[in-house]
This record gives sequence, C-alpha cells and structure tokens, in this order.
Amino acid sequence: MDKTTFSIRDLAKEFGITTRAIRFYEDKGLIAPRRQGARRVFSVRDRARLKLILRGKRLGFTLGEIRELFQLYDSVQGEAAQLRQALHIQAQKREKLLQQRRDLEATLTELDRFEGHCRDLLDRLEGRAVSGG
Repeated sequence: MDKTTFSIRDLAKEFGITTRAIRFYEDKGLIAPRRQGARRVFSVRDRARLKLILRGKRLGFTLGEIRELFQLYDSVQGEAAQLRQALHIQAQKREKLLQQRRDLEATLTELDRFEGHCRDLLDRLEGRAVSGG
C-alpha cells in the first residue's frame, strides 16, 4: 500500500520515535508538514527527510549539519554540492571517531597497567600476611 501522506503517529510508529521528537524537528525547520486545521499532514518528502535526519544523527551529524545538507539539496547547487559536503562532514566525523578510538585504546592500556600494578601489590601484601602470620 503506497501512502502519499502520513500522520505524526504513523511516522512516530514507523521510526520508533516520539511525536514530540517529530515536532522538535519541525520546530527546527528540518521538516515542514502541511496543516489541515490543527492536524499535521506529512508528505513523502517529509518522511524521507525524517529518515535522513535519524540516519544523520546515528552517524553523528548535528542538526545544524543536517540542515546545511538539506539547504544544499534544495539550492540550485543541487545534489553534487550536497554530496561533496556530506563527504566532507563524514570525513571529519571519521577522523574524530578514530581519535576517540585511539584515546580509548590508550586509556584501556593505562587501566591494564594500573590493574597489573594493583594486583602485584595485593599479591605481595597477601603473601606477607600469610608468611608473617
């Protein structure tokens, strides 16, 4: 069944998010549903944008970066400019994550050293307590 319009509840259920989250994205200007009285009516385009917002967030994009990509897509610069910018942002995110990985690995190595040192001290103290008893 191909739908061309969606309610806020339809989208919330489909994407596993709250209606409040969808209204938040609307308030931020990332989606723009039509209104029928007080009821929001979301288009296929709104649904696609919501999907891209959620994907972007999972990838670590800020809402500002997502908005920038949408603006590039909507501009006369078009899809090529959007893709170049997306690749640029993605490269920055990748480098940041790689640095975080290096930092985590260094921290884990330091924790391993500290644990080993504590175990050595504990073994010596327990050895003295047993032999000195």
